[in-house]
Amino acid sequence: MSNLDLKPTATLCSGDASAGPTHDLLTGRTVQLGESTQVRRLLPTLGRRMVGAWCFVDHYGPDDIADEPGMQVPPHPHLGLQTVSWLHDGEVLHRDSLGSLQTIRPRELGLMTSGRAISHSEESPREHPRLLHGAQLWVALPDAHRHTAPAFEHHPELPIVDIAGLHGTVILGSVDGAASPGTTYTPLVGVDLALTESTTPRLLPLEPEFEYAALAISGSADVDGVRLEPGSLLYLGCGRRQLPLLARTDATLLLLGGEPFEEQVLMWWNFVGRSSEEIVQAREDWEKGLRFGDVHGYDGARLRAPEMPAVGLKPRGRAR
Repeated sequence: MSNLDLKPTATLCSGDASAGPTHDLLTGRTVQLGESTQVRRLLPTLGRRMVGAWCFVDHYGPDDIADEPGMQVPPHPHLGLQTVSWLHDGEVLHRDSLGSLQTIRPRELGLMTSGRAISHSEESPREHPRLLHGAQLWVALPDAHRHTAPAFEHHPELPIVDIAGLHGTVILGSVDGAASPGTTYTPLVGVDLALTESTTPRLLPLEPEFEYAALAISGSADVDGVRLEPGSLLYLGCGRRQLPLLARTDATLLLLGGEPFEEQVLMWWNFVGRSSEEIVQAREDWEKGLRFGDVHGYDGARLRAPEMPAVGLKPRGRAR
């Protein structure tokens, strides 16, 4: 997934292990993605930069694309991160510079590790389902692994957990002993929770050393007493051993968590680096056709990189 902002800002992100339990309801902003898809961008936002190693969250749909091309994101580069494709409805065709060609369907994990450099495209297939609904997420790679070789994983089957009346699909990490096959480089978790309408809260066990956030995908639910509607993200902080969940209607939530990311990382456009010099070099390499490889088969030109800010990259803190 690409950040298509023509004037992306630089963001300096880091962890905060001292944060205790909290309720911080984050409001996303609408961003145009490709030709016909709008997303709600929830991370990074003015109030919060990261949740564990999760550093980017887009939620889109449900969109009726029966008579539309759907998602059309041209080839673009990534550096220093992992991308996670997660669908509730629809299909996305992934191509990358490794030669991967994979259709990702609902509740299948598409996991791309950019490592030192990769490029990819994402599009709705020519013949596609009527609805498109899902989330695209990034995970920042720690310094020890950010220069690893690029890779792509597709996991059509993921572990399912049933805990205290909650039905969950483990996307990354582990929940109640059920571990996702997806590769991770820091302690983190991502789980898709399906809740049936109820009158009493259900308790989800948590890791107290993790910080968490809950993204409402569909329906209406109370998360630790806070009402969430689709497209809203509630940051929960650290120090919790369980999380009360009450479904006002049948609902689905995406729970993201992990150990607070202790390193500072600089995010700009589709790159996660450590310095402005590194970001400038990555942009120059992409524009010159170096290092990131080629994506074959996409019907259209690749994305051009935005211009660098005239005053240089200006770092900003994790939360403000």
